[in-house]
Amino acid sequence: MKRIIVDYKKLTPEILSMLVDKYPDGYDDDQVISFKNAKNETVDAIEVRTDDTIYLVKVSTRLENTMANFDEDDYDDSDYNDPIVDIPEKDDEDLDEDADK
Repeated sequence: MKRIIVDYKKLTPEILSMLVDKYPDGYDDDQVISFKNAKNETVDAIEVRTDDTIYLVKVSTRLENTMANFDEDDYDDSDYNDPIVDIPEKDDEDLDEDADK
């Protein structure tokens, strides 16, 4: 299964629609996932899943506003062709190193 981190600025209408469906009243602190990115910065995100992909959408006040004001009819799919960054998979060697820490 692919894991993808997405910033609210790069949300496609499909992902935004899934977020609004999953969190119709917004999200709570217990639904926020915190993790360290490649630059060792703490990132807070909420998760939405499809059959083959897990999207982690970075949390911000702008995300909340975007979700609150979302209307599918306002978006044109042709505006969202920028690639989304994949999360690199850890191999067994990386997992062993993490376990030693």
